[in-house]
Amino acid sequence: MCLTNSMHILLAEDDENDALLMQRAFRKTGEQITITVLRNGQDVIDYLQGSHIYTDRVRFPLPDLILLDLKMPQRNGFEVLEFVKTDVLLKRIPTVLLSSSRQHRDIVKAYDLRANSYLVKPTAFTDLLKLTQNIYSYWFATNLLPDGGLATA
Repeated sequence: MCLTNSMHILLAEDDENDALLMQRAFRKTGEQITITVLRNGQDVIDYLQGSHIYTDRVRFPLPDLILLDLKMPQRNGFEVLEFVKTDVLLKRIPTVLLSSSRQHRDIVKAYDLRANSYLVKPTAFTDLLKLTQNIYSYWFATNLLPDGGLATA
């Protein structure tokens, strides 16, 4: 999906501090990453559908990766995940649950809904730096995408 050297991540995170820390950590990777932050599940769905204020795909392009928090207002991460993975145009976008929950039932439900990965939010910023570097390395530099190449290719 990525047509430029900049990777685009859609970060669904209602906690402003967590969103800012995640953006800062991705900036520190030194990679060209654009992050769109949305604070509730309904906005994520509207963005992905290109509806309401998100109709302009130049301004609001589909992401290369979706990072979803579980506990969001309006629609939770599971509802957004189910929407993404049952939509014919969106289902191939890698979608990663990023949560503070380590509860087995949350992990199982995420994979039952076809999450591509489930990651636990670290509490220390140094661990968040490692996590964001690993996310970049795996999803954008190592993983093959359905369009036939690496996201950076």
